[in-house]
Amino acid sequence: MTKSGSNDNQQKDREREMDEECGKKTAYYNSRCIERVRTDVSDSKRSRLYIKAIIYAIGGNLLLAVIKGIVAWLSGSSAVFSDAANSLSDALYSIIMGIGLYVSQRPADETHPQGHSQFEPLVSLFIAAAMASAGIAAVWQSIQNFLGQTEPTALGWTSLVMVIAIVVKYIMYYLVSGIGEKVYSPAIQASARDNLVDIISTTLALIGVLGAHFIHPYLDPIAGLVVALWIFKATWEITWENVGYLIGRGADLELTEKIAEAAFSVTEVADVHRIVAEYVGPQLRVDMHINVDGDIPLSKAHQIGEDVRQAVEGLEEVDLVYVHIEPIGHEGK
Repeated sequence: MTKSGSNDNQQKDREREMDEECGKKTAYYNSRCIERVRTDVSDSKRSRLYIKAIIYAIGGNLLLAVIKGIVAWLSGSSAVFSDAANSLSDALYSIIMGIGLYVSQRPADETHPQGHSQFEPLVSLFIAAAMASAGIAAVWQSIQNFLGQTEPTALGWTSLVMVIAIVVKYIMYYLVSGIGEKVYSPAIQASARDNLVDIISTTLALIGVLGAHFIHPYLDPIAGLVVALWIFKATWEITWENVGYLIGRGADLELTEKIAEAAFSVTEVADVHRIVAEYVGPQLRVDMHINVDGDIPLSKAHQIGEDVRQAVEGLEEVDLVYVHIEPIGHEGK
């Protein structure tokens, strides 16, 4: 074997050893391991709250499906049976939502080095699509009622089921919305809004049924159209919000000021002259420039930058912060 061939083999062996030492999430360059994947920042408390929200969503819809199914069997009402099937479909979409939220909480890997949080707005858009389909169905049913092609909804068992649904959905809304606010999750907040829409739509439907029997038959389809309009309004709000998370909408002025206040909480910061904050998924990535005393040691300046990063990342709305440190009087590009 030639000397050059031996050297090549030694170099390959060395690179192989470094690859094994560095691991899959890092690269080997210039005799150094370079990290390519973000350090795991998973929060066990946050994960437990996500699991709770998923259980509430699936469990509540399954409970309603069972109750409505029993009432349909006892009463023989086709309307109640259809409503039970609708609750079962809600439970199925809640399961899909749960799978999506699970994926969004997976740690970073080589294919998604900053994590999978951008998957969460997609879950919200899926919920919005399910709500839109319910709104279209409500419009279609109302048109059929206006044309007199369906039998009027009977009182009795149907009204009882509506009241039970309102109570159960309110409990679900209260529990899920509380979790959504704590973890700042657009998907969980969208699920809570879906429950709120169900409460309002079922209440209006109940008013429409009662009005159709005691005042005028057209009150039922009119209530159905009002329900559809409310559903479309909520669907648009969820869609607009989550599209913004996907395309990098910027932080508003109030939130930008909140970020600046967090940075200034570090006493050594003399000035903050740039904050560029945009949504990458449901939380913000922040690129900020701060000014510090230019005569302090590099290690001190580095520690100030770390303190600023931790202070800003402590905000619920913020995921990741990049801090550029510059001497007082300098405003770099």
